[in-house]
Amino acid sequence: MNRRDILRRSAAAGLLATPAAGLLSGCATSGGGDKKDAETYQGTKSAQNPLGVKEDAPLEVVIFGGGFGEEYAKAHEAMYTEKYPKAKIKHSSTQEISKTLQPRFVDGTPPDVVNNSGSGQIDFNGLVSQNALAGLDDLLAAPSLDIPGKTVKDTLLPGAVEVGSYDGKFLVLNYTYTAYGIWHSAKLFADRGWSYAKTWDEHIALCKQIKAAGIAPWTYAGLHPRYMSWPLISTAIKFGGPSVATAIDNLEPNAWKSDSMRAAADAWHQIVKDKYILEGSPGLDHKQSQTAWCQGKAAFISCGSWLESEQKDVTPAGFNMTIAPTPSLGSGDKLPFEAIRGTAGEPFMVPAKARNVAGGLEYFRTMLSKKGAQDFTKKVASLTVVAGATEGVELPYGLSTVVKALDASGANGFNWVYNNFYRKLERNLVDAACGEFFSGRIGPAEFLEQCQKGADSIAQDSSIKKYKRTA
Repeated sequence: MNRRDILRRSAAAGLLATPAAGLLSGCATSGGGDKKDAETYQGTKSAQNPLGVKEDAPLEVVIFGGGFGEEYAKAHEAMYTEKYPKAKIKHSSTQEISKTLQPRFVDGTPPDVVNNSGSGQIDFNGLVSQNALAGLDDLLAAPSLDIPGKTVKDTLLPGAVEVGSYDGKFLVLNYTYTAYGIWHSAKLFADRGWSYAKTWDEHIALCKQIKAAGIAPWTYAGLHPRYMSWPLISTAIKFGGPSVATAIDNLEPNAWKSDSMRAAADAWHQIVKDKYILEGSPGLDHKQSQTAWCQGKAAFISCGSWLESEQKDVTPAGFNMTIAPTPSLGSGDKLPFEAIRGTAGEPFMVPAKARNVAGGLEYFRTMLSKKGAQDFTKKVASLTVVAGATEGVELPYGLSTVVKALDASGANGFNWVYNNFYRKLERNLVDAACGEFFSGRIGPAEFLEQCQKGADSIAQDSSIKKYKRTA
């Protein structure tokens, strides 16, 4: 089990069938259970203590036991204890957040900090719709711990607040900053004299050349085929502009069947038709496909910037994995080739009924300090949402290409959030459609039709709270 449990499997059996029912239904009837009789902790706010932390209040932190491990969290806890030495911290780690914490949310005794990640995470739609999360506005307004003259909000990268906001309320701290793109080995390309293609026609020509050299141009996680939805949607957004993403996020009628999505689906279908995908890929999981790629069996793979860390044990020396944006469909694209998808991820939350809400927010302020962010990057080779936190940090080759790609993308970066608003839509419905499409069982029109039907089913389900993205 590793960090990619965030993206593993379809919905786990213990997840919500409908966010407004099931998992948190007890919250609506329990009135907090025993929580009303429990002591809560709140100190006095001051310039030195802007969040009002009670200095001797215990703090409970539950971390998702994935590929990032838990040493980074223990380091953050040590930083917290350094400032509040009288505070006792209870630390635990689990790979099954929902199963472990569901009863505690129901009876009103949740931990103070939860890393709500992995395939067994609690559905955020249900948490938000039942007001189970503490607001983070006080955190944003608080001064940074170690970046003088700036509030916490001032130190965050663009989009960090947006991706954790629901109806304008900032409720979820997504701590890592991830770029999604197409990866290749710089060494393989240099050895073969290949250059990464910037347009789709050039990409197809390169795929033909790669196949002729006895290497499959592509592989992908066939058991989690939504990985391939990322470059396809990116292609559509670069072609038609950010409004393509907004329409999908807002469940607009026929958003998945727009001209831009049709153009992108037609383009990506070509790698299926021309057999540019490694044979057997539909049966591979993420680790197997990534390992095949590291072994040189395929030239390209779609993934996020956690790839290098996840593959470090099997990546050959000098492989020099490199991220790149999706190729442009043509000169008519509304976003330049350099535009790449960047977004905050790895969600943390403070439950509304936590005993030490102020301590939870202060823990987040520790995580978002420059020291806390740099320590995380050094330990797990992943970027955080803290701007400039990589200064003075020696980055591995792949992560250095991520930083360069994000810098080149600049203000042209884009993202979508439908997967945060409606987990089932990506994890179940789009995932299934991608499986059919990239295995060659259906064509572009059927693929888009299946995605649209999935979106329509969410839109028509009155038990699922809907959210509006405005930008």
